[in-house]
Amino acid sequence: MAEKKVRVLMAKPGLEGHWVGLVVVSKALRDAGFEVIYGGNMTPAMIAKTAVQEDVDVVGLSILTANYMQLVSETLKELRNHGKGDVLVLLGGTIFEDDFPALKEMGVAGIFIPGTPLEDIVEFVRKQTSQVAQEVS
Repeated sequence: MAEKKVRVLMAKPGLEGHWVGLVVVSKALRDAGFEVIYGGNMTPAMIAKTAVQEDVDVVGLSILTANYMQLVSETLKELRNHGKGDVLVLLGGTIFEDDFPALKEMGVAGIFIPGTPLEDIVEFVRKQTSQVAQEVS
């Protein structure tokens, strides 16, 4: 019996050029045994379509621009519209702590700011997806 690999789509909604965090977290998740689909810069609609096409369990968003509330809201809406409203959504970047409650109410499962240890992110994803990774025949 093999364990199902958890599939993670990593993307940057919008057109910003900050990409290092996305690459570093993608590598950490891949090294931890997750199957990572690197989307790079994508519109919220593209993220949702890719999430469906790749049948992902997790969508990781990296945003370092001030309009993260709008981008997260649009991405979550598109995920719901494409039948992926139940996917685990993570957010990383420069996020104001005052916005954490509103983001979680929107549907963001985990928020990770710069400086968060990679092990913490990996462990969070592992715990949140433990049922997905159960043994399959």
